[in-house]
Amino acid sequence: MTDQQAPGGAQEEPPPRFTDKRRIDPDTGAVRDPAGGSPAGGPAAGPEGGTPGADDAGSAEETHPVVAALEAAEAIAAERLEDLQRLQAEYVNYRKRVERDRLVARDQTVVAMVEAMIGVLDDIDAARSHDELVGPFAAVAEKFEASLGRFGWERYGAAGEAFDPTVHEALMHAHSDDVTEPTVVQVLQAGHRVGDRIVRAARVAVAEPE
Repeated sequence: MTDQQAPGGAQEEPPPRFTDKRRIDPDTGAVRDPAGGSPAGGPAAGPEGGTPGADDAGSAEETHPVVAALEAAEAIAAERLEDLQRLQAEYVNYRKRVERDRLVARDQTVVAMVEAMIGVLDDIDAARSHDELVGPFAAVAEKFEASLGRFGWERYGAAGEAFDPTVHEALMHAHSDDVTEPTVVQVLQAGHRVGDRIVRAARVAVAEPE
């Protein structure tokens, strides 16, 4: 097909052509088909033939920097909290251990003091049994025993109680029809203990059934 020529032999310039590349039809508001420029019946293809919004969905799935920073901060906070709880538990155990060691050291000191005073305590007990604990000496002896008692000391052992080899030391044995089990019939030397710890077992005479 030959181009038309204008009168005078001059070639007529073709009219300018405009391509409407708008994806949205201004008349209908529908999405145009990129191939034909007309509204498409289904989802319009993206710039590279993909479904529009696919890139947007992929971007939405990526973690936002603010969210990532928040998650990292929460992880660090959880780690620090775990460290703090562990340190607190270790400190509580340390305090308990120190308190236990302090009580043990205190008991050992009291036991050592009572061991050093057993001779004096035996003299006081002997004087009391012979009614010789009178006057100022009696007052001093009572204050002395009361002071030891505040630290857990006590004197024990009495006639008529069942013999217990863990707290009694039998120095004499006898047989009697008046007992049904090994029984303390005489206390030769009183026993001394601090709390549950025996400083010296009571030295006794024991009667056993026939």
